[in-house]
This record gives sequence, C-alpha cells and structure tokens, in this order.
Amino acid sequence: MRKREFVGWAAIATAALIFSVAAPSFGQNGGTPNAGKDNGVGQGIIPPPPRGVPNPGQGQGKGRGRAKRGPSRPTPHGPDGHVLLGPLPGEGGVWNGGAGSTLFSSGRGGIDNALTNAPVNLKVEDVPFQDWARALYESRRANNTADDPHVRCKSSGGPRLFHTPYGFEIVDIPELERIYIMGVGGPHTYRTIYMDGRERPKDIDPSFHGYSIGHWEGEKLVVETTNYNQRFWISREGPPTTELLKMTETFERPEYDTLRYIATIDDPGAYTAKWSGGWAIPWNANDEMYEYICQENNRDAKHMFRGEQ
Repeated sequence: MRKREFVGWAAIATAALIFSVAAPSFGQNGGTPNAGKDNGVGQGIIPPPPRGVPNPGQGQGKGRGRAKRGPSRPTPHGPDGHVLLGPLPGEGGVWNGGAGSTLFSSGRGGIDNALTNAPVNLKVEDVPFQDWARALYESRRANNTADDPHVRCKSSGGPRLFHTPYGFEIVDIPELERIYIMGVGGPHTYRTIYMDGRERPKDIDPSFHGYSIGHWEGEKLVVETTNYNQRFWISREGPPTTELLKMTETFERPEYDTLRYIATIDDPGAYTAKWSGGWAIPWNANDEMYEYICQENNRDAKHMFRGEQ
C-alpha cells in the first residue's frame, strides 16, 4: 500500500455563502441543525482552499516539497454542455480521498477535518439517531472502529468511497448513458450510475453500492440510490443504516480543482428524520489509479484488534 501525506488546508476566512437560487446557508460544523429538513441537496457551498496554500494534490512525493496552489482552471464541460467530473481529454488525474473528512462532527478527538466539511454538517449530538442506532454508533466509536467492514476489504458504499485514501475516478460514458465511479483503496471496485432516465426496477437484490439513478440539474449531478445492504458503513464514523436507506447525493465542480459532495440520508429504519453531510474533495492532476491489493484475511492490528495479532 502506498502511504499518502494528507495536507491540512489553511483556515478559510469567513465569507458569505451564496447559492445560485435563494437559499439559507449554514455555518461549518455546528451551524443551524438540518435534522428533519430536506436541505442537504444543493445547499451550503463548500469553499475551495484559498490560493497560495498547499494543494493536497501537488508536490507530495519523495521529498520534493509541496507546490503552492495556483489559480484553478475553470469548470470543464463536455460536448453536450454537462460538467466533466474527470480530467480533460488527453490529461490525467484523480480526486483525492480525504481520510479525515466526515459526514458530521464527532468531536471528542474524532476524525474531523472541519476545513473541508460542508456547511450542512451536524454535530454528532444533533444527528437524529433512533435510540438503537445511536447506541450502536457509540459502541463502534468505543471499539475504535474495529468492526469496520472496510478494513476487511468490503466495498465502500455511499460517502465512504469518497473519503477512502488513494483517490477515485469518475468516468462519464455518454454513449452508454452511464457514469462509473472507481475507487482504489480497500477493495478495488466500482459503482454504476444510470443516466438514461430509467424507472427503478421493482425487484433488486440489496448490494454494497445499491442501485443508483442520476440526472443533471444544471451544473449539478444528482444521484438517488436505494437497495443497499447492511454489510458496510456509509462513512468512517460508523453511523448505522438499514435496507430502508435512500440516499441522495450531489456532485458539483465549481472550478477544475474542487468537487463539492453532499449526501442526504433518508433511512426511517435508523433515524427519526433526514440529515445531510459532505465535504470538499481536491483534484490531484499528478496521480493516477494503480493496482491495490486488499486481502480479505488481512489483519489491521492497530484498528481491528488494538495492537494484537
């Protein structure tokens, strides 16, 4: 496995958060709670890191130092006018998986990266857990995430795919009317988003990535997914989900170097209301996907067994 050095972004100066439509904005980590309000889709702008600070996707290798983040190129578009969520033709690059980014602020020494988290993110005490779900979440936290299926090479469904180290690619194939999302870390796997306007089949077996149908709303890709199984965690924090989960995700690329990701969780089996979270994902133009082996019987001593083999 490669080791990556994750570079913290410098603090972002307070600024007004403005949408393309009139909508309220939320402060980062602990602003107005959004539990019970379907305000996670397309609301809250996640600012990119300021210019002149280290770019997480540049200059990290072999002691060469870190390049400063220069002006980003504008958002790329394809021949059909839709935003390109990958590199321009003839170029390369991947989206960096931010291992410290979270759906909500877990506090108490948790794995938070508040400089990239979305303004809609809640504090853990405001997440609308049902009692059993909160108890299970607390148990997972107390157990140092030793039960995390990801470290046993299980597929990373939902947001977990986007804060897994070593990056991911989004591949749009217009002639197939499908978008594929391919991840490196954990099991080297992929996810399919159907873009042909199809109806959702009535009899679908639950799976790690569920069944995803997407559409464009202007510059924003909106994806609705159902039919998840219960064999994965939706994020590193370990919030439980059930097979009733319906997830709505948005992907926006306001500039070439930044992807804004927000997921809205609608699971009446585990939560008393909908809630949302997400983060900004930086582009790494100097990297590419590579072969990654995850052995199912591998032992991550530190995280799985607290140092015991």
